[in-house]
Amino acid sequence: MMPNMDPRALKRMMDSMGMKNTEIPADKVVISSADKDIVIEGASVTLIEMQGNKTFSISGGSVSEVDKAKVEISGDDVRMVMEKTNADEQKARQALEESNGSIADAILKLS
Repeated sequence: MMPNMDPRALKRMMDSMGMKNTEIPADKVVISSADKDIVIEGASVTLIEMQGNKTFSISGGSVSEVDKAKVEISGDDVRMVMEKTNADEQKARQALEESNGSIADAILKLS
């Protein structure tokens, strides 16, 4: 916030410029990339809308990084998940990938 400025005046000024701030209640924010996930817990998230553009501001919280290791998923694992959940091959494979190859977690995810 700007120093020495009345919060009501700041809100009026932002409204006149077409800016809208919305606090988003978030327990955790996950930023996924190809090789790792960045997890921010206890973060304060604000959505700022201006001229049709949306910007998210994330502040505070504890940050941790999780490396994504490529897990080999066998055809047998995919078939087992398909049999237990009646899911198609694509959904079964995706569930296995999301659960880092854990058959039990993939079945629970699809159930």
